[in-house]
Amino acid sequence: MDKKELYELLTEVEEGTLSVDRAVEQLRDLPYADLGFAKVDHHRHLRRGFPEVILCEGKTVKQVVDIFLNLSKTGHNVLATRATEQMGEACKKALNDDENFKYNKLSKTMSLMQEEEPEKVGNVLIITAGTSDIPAAEEAAVTAEIMGSNVQRMFDVGVAGLHRLLGNRGKLKEARVIIVAAGMEGALASVVGGLVDKPVIALPTSVGYGASFNGLAALLGMLNSCSSGVGVVNIDNGFGAAYLANLINRLGEGGGK
Repeated sequence: MDKKELYELLTEVEEGTLSVDRAVEQLRDLPYADLGFAKVDHHRHLRRGFPEVILCEGKTVKQVVDIFLNLSKTGHNVLATRATEQMGEACKKALNDDENFKYNKLSKTMSLMQEEEPEKVGNVLIITAGTSDIPAAEEAAVTAEIMGSNVQRMFDVGVAGLHRLLGNRGKLKEARVIIVAAGMEGALASVVGGLVDKPVIALPTSVGYGASFNGLAALLGMLNSCSSGVGVVNIDNGFGAAYLANLINRLGEGGGK
């Protein structure tokens, strides 16, 4: 759709010959921005409720900066995951916006807050089995927060000392959806799933000794959970866990964004 076609579409809406809903349906398929090495989807927020998120892993610093700057021109919030400190410094310099840009060293995320922050909804509880699982959990926390969910954290409550989890049952009851990040054998997700009446998203992490196989043992353990209502994302995929949790959380408010 070129500028002329877009103008004609907007004119039809103004004149009442085309409904707003029908116009939005057509706008969902607007072209992407072709940067040569990347095709940036500027209208993903129309289809999914949130703009395209940058996976920095495997990209050069310049590629990340160029994509980040391109997305920032839409006026929407921008989120990037798996970002190095060098990428954070480069984006910060290119944007020249110390107030709204943030690099989180622990979660390895970059965010640019440009929209007026809406009131956060619901309650996503993020639990870790151990302290070593926090980086994946923080990636989930940052993602859920920027997407508009209230987030609570409960760290280091694994099955080696289960009384730590049971002493926080109040937080389990308050949550609308729960993310459980665990490495080793990944048993915590099953335990939590057996205690609550809400969706549990299991997030296996690449934490553990040799036979954990960089998270594979936790992944398989979570997939074989005997607790009902437990879904599983891929190893260290805090972003994916949070995206799903946010969608579930917002359904409790009567719909999406």
